[in-house]
Amino acid sequence: MSVTLDGSSLTIEKLVRIARHNEKVELDAAALERIKVCRKMLEAKLAAKEIMYGTNTGIGEFSEMVLNDEQIREFQKFLIYNHAAGIGEPAAIEYVRAALASRINVHAHGNSACRPEITLTMIEMLNKGVTPVVCQKGSVGACGDLAPMAQAALLLMGEGEAFYCGERLPGRVALERAGIPIPGLQARDGLAAINGSNLLTSMSALHLYDMNRLLKQAEIACAITLEALYANLKPYDARLHELRGFAGAIRSAKAISKCIQGSDLTTGKMKTKVQDAYSMRSTPQVIGAAHDAIAYAKKQVEIELNGVADNPIFIPDAKLTLTGANFQGSPVSLPMDMAGTAVTMVCVLSERRMNRLTNPALSQGLPAFLTNNPGFYSGLMLSQYTADMLITEQRILSAPASILSIPAAADQEDFVSMGMNTAIKNGQILDNAYGIIGIEFMAAAQAIEFRTFTPGVGVRTAKDVIRKRVQRLEEDRPLFPDHNAMKELVKSCEILDAVEKQVGSLE
Repeated sequence: MSVTLDGSSLTIEKLVRIARHNEKVELDAAALERIKVCRKMLEAKLAAKEIMYGTNTGIGEFSEMVLNDEQIREFQKFLIYNHAAGIGEPAAIEYVRAALASRINVHAHGNSACRPEITLTMIEMLNKGVTPVVCQKGSVGACGDLAPMAQAALLLMGEGEAFYCGERLPGRVALERAGIPIPGLQARDGLAAINGSNLLTSMSALHLYDMNRLLKQAEIACAITLEALYANLKPYDARLHELRGFAGAIRSAKAISKCIQGSDLTTGKMKTKVQDAYSMRSTPQVIGAAHDAIAYAKKQVEIELNGVADNPIFIPDAKLTLTGANFQGSPVSLPMDMAGTAVTMVCVLSERRMNRLTNPALSQGLPAFLTNNPGFYSGLMLSQYTADMLITEQRILSAPASILSIPAAADQEDFVSMGMNTAIKNGQILDNAYGIIGIEFMAAAQAIEFRTFTPGVGVRTAKDVIRKRVQRLEEDRPLFPDHNAMKELVKSCEILDAVEKQVGSLE
């Protein structure tokens, strides 16, 4: 299998296949022809001395400076040099691979005016496993992700560094070992390689894929907790949510009900409260709101993945050059700020359910802190502390970055999206979320084993997977290995895969 990039059909799922699973990439034949036509138009305009931003002018505050022929030839090299100004540790390989695929998909529209060799070299880099070393920090998310994309573009000149076959190598060495010719940069090529919010968009795409799977696991964890607390199941009847009309809540109620299907609790013969606490009965509404937020963010990100994010933009049919700001990251950073907040909200709810499992005043007869000998043993008391610390950090990280613009380039770039900050903090929010949901899973599995009734098929399946990684807490022991094991288990989605195999898709 391979993924064909044509400028219009790239989905988050396809990007995951390219970035994480090293699926081969092809450039659509019609797209290649569009790239050639656009390049021919640019060369005609250059010959006619038409003024075009970033091609025969300077950039940013220097956009009014017109370059002569000799400067045009050299300008793209120096543009890449001065923009490769990031800092810190390298971005994950999957993020950079996704960004390259995203940039190729921009070129596929035939509006960027780079030489075809630039796009085809990026395709070879993906297919042969040459990944530029890119500092993750440095982009303000307009004019695109200039710092990281410029660092990647150094390879187009045989410079920079790259990961190849598990080694970090000089860019030229990595390209030579992979058998990839160095295309060099001519007029327009450098700016066409960097002038879009491709890294922050690609990171966001991968995060959305993970967020969706995390929310499904939050529903599974909730289902185990509900059973352990003898929940009244009426709040999870999809008909209740259909009357209100929110798609996410309907989806969430159905997912929770699927996990509980087959439980003795569904027979109505077991005594339950008339009405449970909000952290239980409003779970479909809360996780549902997160589903809706992530669905909106996914829509925005996929528009961006298939749009023309460049400046200037060339329209061959009209022989027109348009200068604008399609590199601006705000259409992605704003919904992704909301997506990160949604994950934090779901984690707050998870911790509140976990509190009900461990608090003897709220747990429907479960022993205090889920231990066999409360007082002598402390059980899962400290697990809640860990979850609370992670949630506090998530709340700090949930402050929106999309409103934190700091003007740059002598106020020529006086509003920027700060979308890279959004992408980076969402990765941290997700990392914490794996731990928080993992702790609820651990507590819920411990709690359900104190009950004597038969739980639902999905709940039993999830508990069985948990017990392969973390043993029941019979007496106190250091809990950090269990917490870390549960965090990795949630991140791996092994519980989700096993449950969906038994009860069907939770979407």
